[in-house]
Amino acid sequence: MTPPLIQVQHLTKTYRVPVRPEGLSASLKSLLRPQYSEVTAVRDVSFDIEAGAMVGLIGPNGAGKTTTLKMLSGLLHSTSGAATVAGHTPWERRPSYLRRISMVMGNKSQMLWDIPPMDSFRVLGEVYAVPPAEFRRTVDELVELLDMRELLTKPVRNLSLGERMKCELTASLLHRPAVLFLDEPTLGLDVSMQLRLRRFLAEYNQRSGVTVILTSHYMADVLALCPRVILIHHGKLLYDGELNGLARRLLPFKMLRLTFQDSPLPLVGEGLGVRGIEITEQDSNSLTLRVPRADAPAVTAQLLQTLPVADLTVEDPPIEAVIDQVYSEGAA
Repeated sequence: MTPPLIQVQHLTKTYRVPVRPEGLSASLKSLLRPQYSEVTAVRDVSFDIEAGAMVGLIGPNGAGKTTTLKMLSGLLHSTSGAATVAGHTPWERRPSYLRRISMVMGNKSQMLWDIPPMDSFRVLGEVYAVPPAEFRRTVDELVELLDMRELLTKPVRNLSLGERMKCELTASLLHRPAVLFLDEPTLGLDVSMQLRLRRFLAEYNQRSGVTVILTSHYMADVLALCPRVILIHHGKLLYDGELNGLARRLLPFKMLRLTFQDSPLPLVGEGLGVRGIEITEQDSNSLTLRVPRADAPAVTAQLLQTLPVADLTVEDPPIEAVIDQVYSEGAA
């Protein structure tokens, strides 16, 4: 059996942060006797990722997502634990490892501001020792996929944010990495450009088999690209599994959406004799109920038997509601 391409065991990262009270005297004392506190950004996180997978790494602000990516890409050393990516220990930063990975951060740029993207691509081709024929093939493929031929000769400073992100992705994939780390790649982009980049990433993953770890606060990115998600909360791994299973794991209820034949709307709720039922939406002839998952079959049968129901659907809560609850708890 082929081992996972990415293996993470009990990964922990703790920062030593200087602290001092306000005021001049405290500033002077801190010069002689500095004081520190420890902040744990990632705490005992473990997971494996198979080659070719696209995995979403999600969580509220400050959860430890970017810190995790920085450790896996070798930008940070771990405090404890172990990780291997494509057979390498990331923070050793060996050239053979750096040729296997690439990282795109939505708020960072690797493009030179005053020259056209094609010149930056040529520099990166030399840095990664990409053979000329392979370089041309790769550039042509990426330019076609991203529809960016007209951007190659314009100075980067004249490009829009979406156009620059196309160039960032091209620059990151010139050496055909085995692993691609994406940290908020659609940050600040309009809806149309977000859709185009998602289509590109999905198609490129299918063509090349690149393994992708994606962090994003746009759940549409995760829904479109990542069948599996890893949820980090306060630095701890809270969930690792299929995206569709996230609601079942974290929110143990179902949504029942009913449309009635007649108006006014029948009264529903307390009369059903089931604790925990909540009306979340209501208008003249429709109703949405939140029902405990275990009681959903019985409640559904009772509604159909006792009320003039024209239509009824039973579904998991939307993934946005699940994530919103986790993020709200994380901020509390």
